[in-house]
Amino acid sequence: MTDIVFSIVVLAAILLIVGAVFMWRRTGEAKQPLLMVVLALIAIGNVLIWTIPDAEGTAPIDQISEEE
Repeated sequence: MTDIVFSIVVLAAILLIVGAVFMWRRTGEAKQPLLMVVLALIAIGNVLIWTIPDAEGTAPIDQISEEE
């Protein structure tokens, strides 16, 4: 189930970045596209936090799978 959630978050982040580029090119506005890119980076950062293993070699996502 978490794989599906992470996939949706990554796809949303990609769409946010693409949408920010289109919005910036179309309107010339910088504030909203910049906020969209920041949101996409935060979402990708959250996925990385959950999936990258620590020094012991265990990722937080693995600990959730073991508990179930």
